[in-house]
Amino acid sequence: MRYYEDEHEAAYRRIACEHKTQWNDLFDDAINDTATFPTRDFLERVLSRVDIGQDVLEYGCGTGLAACFLAERGFRVDAVDLVPQAIDLARAFARERGIDVNFAVRDVCRWDTEPVNKRYDLIVDSLCLQSIVLDCDRAIVLAGVRERLKPTGYYALSTAMYDPARSYEDAIYNPDTGIEY
Repeated sequence: MRYYEDEHEAAYRRIACEHKTQWNDLFDDAINDTATFPTRDFLERVLSRVDIGQDVLEYGCGTGLAACFLAERGFRVDAVDLVPQAIDLARAFARERGIDVNFAVRDVCRWDTEPVNKRYDLIVDSLCLQSIVLDCDRAIVLAGVRERLKPTGYYALSTAMYDPARSYEDAIYNPDTGIEY
């Protein structure tokens, strides 16, 4: 088991057991709404500023809310996540909304062992890369993005950033993963 697996599997078990819709519901006031998700505003800005083809890949899709958002706008979406339970939830949310998204369980830190079968007009990272803390794993993910992106494609990366003005006093640090909440 890799450093990033346990925490993510536990989180998606909790999401399913507590009938939540997304990762943020575990830490913030629960939104519990499949139309609202943390990267929605970012994706709307991206879509309004660039001319994107039809084929989209979202990695680290979690419960699939961004993938569903993109599919509702007419994109052909493939979406992957490490955690089978997250993909089960994503498929259920897409079915409830009558949306067609190709969801699959994949570990993007092992992309170097998979053949590249398709290239995309847009690859979306909705807060995934920030959980990949080892340089060797990040190198695999970024090389995988480069290999899967069409020459005229776009890579939309949404990630947490350090803010010196933010109070980190009540943060919870997990020394096993290097992630601070």
